[in-house]
Amino acid sequence: MPDFSYENDAKLKGYKIVCGVDEAGRGPLAGPVCAAAVILPDNCEIEGLNDSKKLSEKKREALFDIIINKALSYSICYGTVEEIEKYNILNATFLAMNRSIESLSVKPDYCLIDGNRVPKEIKFPCETVVKGDLKSASIAAASILAKVTRDRLMVEYDKKYPNYGFSKHKGYGTKEHYFAIKNNGVCEIHRLSFLKNVL
Repeated sequence: MPDFSYENDAKLKGYKIVCGVDEAGRGPLAGPVCAAAVILPDNCEIEGLNDSKKLSEKKREALFDIIINKALSYSICYGTVEEIEKYNILNATFLAMNRSIESLSVKPDYCLIDGNRVPKEIKFPCETVVKGDLKSASIAAASILAKVTRDRLMVEYDKKYPNYGFSKHKGYGTKEHYFAIKNNGVCEIHRLSFLKNVL
C-alpha cells in the first residue's frame, strides 16, 4: 500500500513541499491524456488510498472527493488529442504533467513522478518512482484524480459521440470500440496515430 516514505525521504533531504504526479489515459485510442499533481499534508491519512487501477470506479469516485478536500493543493490538466498527434503520447503526457505541476496554487520544491522518465522542461527538482502509484501516497492520490477526471470527460464525450460506447470503455481498444470504429469511422477525439493498423 502507498505510504509517505518517499515524501518523508525528500523532506529529510531538506525539501519542504513535495507533490506527487501521475497520469491516466496513455493507452486509449481516443480522448486526451490527463495528469494530476497533488500535495498532501504530512502523513495525511486517507483510508483505502491505492493505485487507481486497483480500485473500483465507485471507490475511486469516493476517494476523489476526500483527496481534493484534504490536499494542500491539487491540479488536473490535459494533453490534448491534437498534442498527442503532433508530439506523440509520451511528450503530450509530459506536457500534461508539467501543466499540472505549474498550475498548483502551492508551489512544490520537489516532485515525485510516476514512471521512469522525468518530464521535459520541469522546473523543480524531482525523482521518478517506478510503480509510484503503489508506493507513494501523493502519487496514488494523483493517479485517482487523473483517472476519475478523465473517465468523467469520456462519459461526457459519449453524449456527443453516442455511437462509440465511450462511457463504457473510456476510449480504450476494446472489441466493442474497434467494431464501432469499423462501422462508424473515426470521430474528432480519436488518436489517428493509434489507429494506423486499423483504418
